[in-house]
Amino acid sequence: MIARKSLRTQFIKIFVLDEADEMLSRGFKDQIKEVFKFLEEDIQVILLSATMPEDVLDVSTHFMRNPVHILVQKEELTLEGIKQFYINVTKKEWKFDTLCDLYDTLSITQAVIFCNTRRMVKWLTENMRLNTYTVSAMHGKMYRHQRELIMWQFCSGFIRVLVTIDLLARGIDVQLSTSFSGY
Repeated sequence: MIARKSLRTQFIKIFVLDEADEMLSRGFKDQIKEVFKFLEEDIQVILLSATMPEDVLDVSTHFMRNPVHILVQKEELTLEGIKQFYINVTKKEWKFDTLCDLYDTLSITQAVIFCNTRRMVKWLTENMRLNTYTVSAMHGKMYRHQRELIMWQFCSGFIRVLVTIDLLARGIDVQLSTSFSGY
């Protein structure tokens, strides 16, 4: 938008880069550098990140003048009552059958299944329902009130299995008995 002159940057006073670690890990470093070329020298830059890996610190030193680092102490993570599974499935086409095997083998009271894309959330939800599993889906393209309702239903126990996109994992703080990821 900036390159096409659809967005004029001379009036931008604050630039906020939220989830900087995720943006950089997904290959947006060059795009971020390109945006900064169009911004005024005196712009205030706010960089937010759950973690501070080397590439995030690198961005902060390149684009920020005299940055103030506010580091929040990491909370102690308690996994009491939560079971997490990692199963190395060597072929993508085996994932669904493996997941169904887990559901047929384990007694799962509540679970979140994280997927890499919205398309995979939709596909997995549809296929699980076709195989008589009761699941709900949530992703970032839903209206906020829809996501809030689904989260309320999940936290209240009305929804037992939630299929969601992995980017939403950062905003979910729910005590679960099981979680799966990797779809």
